Amino acid sequence: MVTCYLRYVVDPSKLKEFEHYGKLWIPLVEKFGGKHHGYFLPSEGANNIALALFTFPSLAAYEQYRTRSLADMECLAAFRYAEETKCILSYERSFFRPVFE
Repeated sequence: MVTCYLRYVVDPSKLKEFEHYGKLWIPLVEKFGGKHHGYFLPSEGANNIALALFTFPSLAAYEQYRTRSLADMECLAAFRYAEETKCILSYERSFFRPVFE
């Protein structure tokens, strides 16, 4: 299992647009076999940092999702939405593996 952690720098004046973007992606990740754990928007502290977490069974499954998303019309529309609204200024992606008792 691998969890993808996305840290976004967002335009604080476009949080509604970013929230919409997040709501587009939650079902899309799940469509391709992932489990989305949600988007987390600024509340207290920095007003321009947002997070997302989702899990795939393996890094290979995540890579298949990434490849397939580039050919999926709904995913391409979500990418376009972010570009058009400019709600995302930058992002970084990291991967983690869980540890259980």
